[in-house]
Amino acid sequence: MKDIFIFFVFLIAAVFIHSTISTAQWFLQNSGTSNYLTSVHFIDQNSGWIVGTQGIILNTTNGGTNWTTQTTWPVMSLRSVCFVDQNTGWVVGTDGTILKTTDGGTNWTSQTSGTNNNLYSVYFIDQNIGWTVGEVGTILKTTNGGADWTSQTSGTSNYLSSVHFIDQNIGWVVGWNGIILKTINGGTEWISQTSGTSSTLFSVQFTDQNTGWAVGIIGTILKTTIGGTNWTFQSIGISNDLYSVYFIDQDNGWVVGWSCPIFNTTNGGANWTSQTSGTNYTLQSVYFIDQSTGWAVGDSGTIMKTTNGGATFVEEEKLNEIPKEFLLMQNYPNPFNPTTKIRYSVPQSSNVIIKMFDILGNEIETLVNEEKPVGTYEITWNAANLPSGIYLYKMQAGSYVEMKKMVLMK
Repeated sequence: MKDIFIFFVFLIAAVFIHSTISTAQWFLQNSGTSNYLTSVHFIDQNSGWIVGTQGIILNTTNGGTNWTTQTTWPVMSLRSVCFVDQNTGWVVGTDGTILKTTDGGTNWTSQTSGTNNNLYSVYFIDQNIGWTVGEVGTILKTTNGGADWTSQTSGTSNYLSSVHFIDQNIGWVVGWNGIILKTINGGTEWISQTSGTSSTLFSVQFTDQNTGWAVGIIGTILKTTIGGTNWTFQSIGISNDLYSVYFIDQDNGWVVGWSCPIFNTTNGGANWTSQTSGTNYTLQSVYFIDQSTGWAVGDSGTIMKTTNGGATFVEEEKLNEIPKEFLLMQNYPNPFNPTTKIRYSVPQSSNVIIKMFDILGNEIETLVNEEKPVGTYEITWNAANLPSGIYLYKMQAGSYVEMKKMVLMK
């Protein structure tokens, strides 16, 4: 009798035991390749391109749910991709390679660069005007969409790794030995700026004519608020090499690099926070289309995506309850501000996908996308970064599909 009593005490207690786990807000997409991926560019939430080693070019038309190989150029390593609309884009790579498409990548044609130097970065401001940079101080410019490329005088023999313009006149280039060059006349003249470092810089980006960042080896992050006349160091807290930086405005930005997490700032780089990337592979390039939606790509065909800026706004608890059926329950509280809980049940091991949508059906965030063992789970979702309104959440597990509404009231 005593043994039976102890058993029931243990059983009742077990019902209330739970473990909290953190759901990564970067999730892996299937690239279909093991090639190293070096550059990613999107023009909206759906249409994007990635390039990499062995001349691979990947394209998606559904935000990365599916990636298709458009073409491969096996003798080339492609290093950078830039599109100005759904149809028109360029890629550059080894031995002076420049390729252009005018049909979204269905066909790519080779352009004459006039150099055999490796090209590392390409940037266009419209269908006609663009620049590419590379080895031994190479800077090339076109004003007719790449039909002709002309050499510009960089004044250096350093390798140049990244180029960025904010209009047809003002732009910057960074490269080896901490070199930063600026032009205010479209590249007719390039002026050296004092970076304050001899570290190699791999990536540069500006949000306007004053505010920009450059990143490089041993955790180097530089920022300017006066167009590059002065650069100040920012601390990320690690010494890993950083390969790519991307800001969507003066406050919100991300950096990625050598075998390290993704780092994000929401205050212009005054503070950088580590994000869980879900991979140990080196990430070579990061690109965002808004504050929530972005991609990072890198070694061994790695493609990561986030739909909430990479922040961990989701916590999940597994409850010790054995369910009999698939079930998605109504969130509580509802209405809510800013957090709410969503409980769901999985009666058999299944791949579970739970996504959030706005009232127009636009995907906001992926809460769950993984194989789940039998159990009942409870998600705590934080919508602090979203406006008031009606939102939808949808669960899919095998043939089970269920959608419910919730109201965020601030």
